[in-house]
Amino acid sequence: MVDPAPFILTLKLALFSTVILFVISLPIAYALAYSSFKLKPVIEALVSLPLILPPSVLGFYLLLAFSPERAFGGFLDRTFDLRLVFTFPGLVISSVVYSLPFMVQPFQSGFRMIPTALIDASYTLGKGRFDTLIHVLLPNMRAALITGTILAFAHTIGEFGVVLMIGGSIPEETRVVSIALYDEVQAMHYGAANAYAGILLAFSFAILLTVYTINQRFSNNLFRP
Repeated sequence: MVDPAPFILTLKLALFSTVILFVISLPIAYALAYSSFKLKPVIEALVSLPLILPPSVLGFYLLLAFSPERAFGGFLDRTFDLRLVFTFPGLVISSVVYSLPFMVQPFQSGFRMIPTALIDASYTLGKGRFDTLIHVLLPNMRAALITGTILAFAHTIGEFGVVLMIGGSIPEETRVVSIALYDEVQAMHYGAANAYAGILLAFSFAILLTVYTINQRFSNNLFRP
């Protein structure tokens, strides 16, 4: 029988992570799209690193950083009484780090696709950078905003290596769906494992179908006379 608790925890984790990612990804993507500085390639490489770095490697280094025996983890523990290892807040922070490129890169591409003439026209009319961002840039990159948000949300749903390293498998605290699936396979409960896997498969397909449908509709509207 499938336990609903991992699904509830997974959705909670994905929601929290996506909201935080949206807030921090917009300024990062804006800066990378419109700024030019010597360290820009370094920042882009750091942001994109989770795309190619094995999740277990990222999870290992986050585990070391969050450990109360280390400088950063010890500082959080002593100063804020906050522990990030084997806790839900630790999963949220880890998910934000791991899913960051899945939101930043679509946002960055959305910014770059906006014609510079449109931005210049906004400045000519006396609009500042913030007004231009809110009233010109964001409305014209809705497809990128939706795509990045959905992909980051879905990516958090499917995380395994990072959440296993940071959170382990604590019921109703860190045992998300991917971990529950792993536990069922380890226990050779293949019926329950198949149920978890099937739900994740259907969800992943639905997410991709949604993204491609949205992109197709925006493309059709863009080229419609």
